[in-house]
Amino acid sequence: MSPFSPTYYKTRLNTEEFVQGIFGIDKHTEAVLKRLDRLTLDEVRTTAEEILKVVYGLVQDMSK
Repeated sequence: MSPFSPTYYKTRLNTEEFVQGIFGIDKHTEAVLKRLDRLTLDEVRTTAEEILKVVYGLVQDMSK
């Protein structure tokens, strides 16, 4: 099924509503989860940046 088909969209929408109904996810909770996801991604990027700085520093020390 194409992700652009109306049937796909309707099925996905129904699935999201079903899951939200089961777990009781309201708009506020959904916003908090999206923010948490964004912050987690930022943390992963920051950690990767720090690791690259350390590795670069080690390589620079080895080449001296």
